[in-house]
Amino acid sequence: MIKIDPPLALLAELTHRCPLSCPYCSNPLEMDARAAELDTESWCRVLTEAKEIGALQVHFSGGEPTLRPDLVDLIEHADKIGLYCNLITAAVSLTEKRLDSLKNAGLAHVQISFQGTDTVIADRIAGYEGAFERKTKAAARVINAGLALTLNAVINRHNVEQLPNFFKMAALMKARRLEVAHVQYYGWALKNRAALLPSKTQVERTTQLVEEARRKYEGTMVIDYVVPDYYARRPKSCMNGWARRFFNITPAGKVLPCHAAETIPHLSFPTVHDGSLSDIWHNDPAFNAYRGTDWMPETCQKCDNREIDWGGCRCQAMALTGDAANMDPVCELSPFKDKVLEVARNDADGQAADFIYRVSPGFSEHNVSDSPDRKTD
Repeated sequence: MIKIDPPLALLAELTHRCPLSCPYCSNPLEMDARAAELDTESWCRVLTEAKEIGALQVHFSGGEPTLRPDLVDLIEHADKIGLYCNLITAAVSLTEKRLDSLKNAGLAHVQISFQGTDTVIADRIAGYEGAFERKTKAAARVINAGLALTLNAVINRHNVEQLPNFFKMAALMKARRLEVAHVQYYGWALKNRAALLPSKTQVERTTQLVEEARRKYEGTMVIDYVVPDYYARRPKSCMNGWARRFFNITPAGKVLPCHAAETIPHLSFPTVHDGSLSDIWHNDPAFNAYRGTDWMPETCQKCDNREIDWGGCRCQAMALTGDAANMDPVCELSPFKDKVLEVARNDADGQAADFIYRVSPGFSEHNVSDSPDRKTD
């Protein structure tokens, strides 16, 4: 019998629309159009049901959540029912007036992603001219508003050497937390892996710099660190285990145990219109498919880490081995480990490919090289 604890957090993807075109975006390759997005009433019902089954936090995300005109209403409702409200944003449209409205509605925390520490690199990766300057100004507004600020440094081959500057920038911006997150290779990032994956030497240097920075900034700034799994000895506890502490709702209302779960083709996921969140969380076959340890291969079943890493990432197993039930191929005990190392060598040591930029619904896909930045609508 699998013990099912209440979820800790809901990731509410309000829209897939975004002014940025980051080539590592975690949104699916086939994104939900604006016409398919849940309305305000449906989102409020979902938030209430999430609280009722035990969720403590809601992370409003996208795409770009500030594109939703009802974001203030959703935060106000979430705060009223007792959910801690975090906004995950590109911040290019986060004006002072808009931020004040969100704060007054109950927003407690803002997380801003940065693609680099200077205009040239940051704007090129984001596919948006002026993104770095707008993000910098938005971060200052968050601090001036008295809100907690997290900077998300999305690390890849093109900005990995800027890591020391990320530490300095976060400290100067008075961020309480810096998330040094290497790109994770699903969705658009998997499509762009040959253009993004750093070398093993670069990752080892990154790890050393993070350890040094943690000592330097201890007590003033928390530094989280996420490595690219391809170089790991053991898998990470992906989302703290499949459907253990977290669930995601897409703009169209599909309920997922992680944001990449739809890459597993044999699983069918319900929507918020198909039943209550309580029933989905506890009873849905897709949520129970890789929950706990009973599903694990024999090697994982015998591993002392089985209730630490929970078998690693099912979406990664699917992407690299063709079967989501296989051992996470990044594990040194996996029969697929050599294949992962070969993929990493070929992509990281080969000639860098051009970015295939993520495009919002309604836009055409562009293959953009190292030419000057383009601005998206």
